[in-house]
Amino acid sequence: MDTVKNLDDLLLTNTFDIDLFVQLSPEMICIAGYDGFFKKINPAVSKTLGYTQQELLARPINEFVYFEDQTTTIESREAVKRSIPLINFENRYVTKSGEIVWLSWTSIGIEEKQLVFGIAKNITHKKRLEEDRNLLLTSLTATNNELKKLAYTAAHDLRSPVDNLISIFSIIEDTKVENDEIVLLLDLLKQSSENLRETLNNYVDILIQKKSLNIQLGPVSFSESLRNIERSLKSLILDTKTEIFADFTSVDAITFNKTYIESIFLNLVSNSIKYAKPNTYPQISLESKKLDGNVTLKFKDNGIGFDMEKVKGRVFGFNQTFHDNIDSKGIGLYLVNSHLTSLGGHIEMESRVNEGTTFTITFKA
Repeated sequence: MDTVKNLDDLLLTNTFDIDLFVQLSPEMICIAGYDGFFKKINPAVSKTLGYTQQELLARPINEFVYFEDQTTTIESREAVKRSIPLINFENRYVTKSGEIVWLSWTSIGIEEKQLVFGIAKNITHKKRLEEDRNLLLTSLTATNNELKKLAYTAAHDLRSPVDNLISIFSIIEDTKVENDEIVLLLDLLKQSSENLRETLNNYVDILIQKKSLNIQLGPVSFSESLRNIERSLKSLILDTKTEIFADFTSVDAITFNKTYIESIFLNLVSNSIKYAKPNTYPQISLESKKLDGNVTLKFKDNGIGFDMEKVKGRVFGFNQTFHDNIDSKGIGLYLVNSHLTSLGGHIEMESRVNEGTTFTITFKA
């Protein structure tokens, strides 16, 4: 058997097979002239566009192209004439019945023959799926934004009346109430109000985190942030006889987000009080240092601690709870970790059951 020496020989010896392949191919195969007219098409072109072969050959190609895509189609054809292959070029055609179909073209021009050889796939179904998906995403995004707005407004607006309730309970404390049952009920109501405020703060913090794509940074004082949290948790701190020791002499100010810092302090302090050892007054210590160019903050308490073998890898996860406390929501440590990692920091934890917990926070330099 003679060896086929070049492409022309191959085409000449297999003309029947190639013609049969072109005629039977489900893909649209065509030859167009540099003058903008089809010169030869296979049956798939007529089947897709609904025109006869004579109709397709008699009119300029651009007359079949959807009007919004005519300019880009002309530009792409000019590029092919400059021997620039066209790969996966998408445009729309209008069928004889008026339906719009999407085609994806791969074409190459042969300058010496003034011809363009092209193959197209009908991708209308894929495009409709994409359009449906985009419409669904747009609808879901709008609904989600409305729900976030409603949740943020509700959580934010509820904090003021809760703060007022706590203030009223503080005033009542200064008066003498003789009935022990009333004293107990007032104490329960005050504690419930404190817990409600903490929950609202957690929800607002989550919503703020999800809402803010560009987090505002600036100088933040550890001591000032801690004072704000102590004022916010004043009743809880006094009632539980919590002692807080802070040493920020090494570093007091860092570049961070003020809301995030206060949220970190709020969650760590309230957690230490919530998970205090029975019959033991909570003790909390905070100390800042500079280490290897970074600022670290060590937060330590004397609470019930964690079994590190049981909680490892999950302690900072969302909705993860490890104690039987009725107030456990699994949000606090998740927020702390999220605030830090979103700005390049990280947190590590050491703990033993009934020996307290130490958090080491490293802020990005």
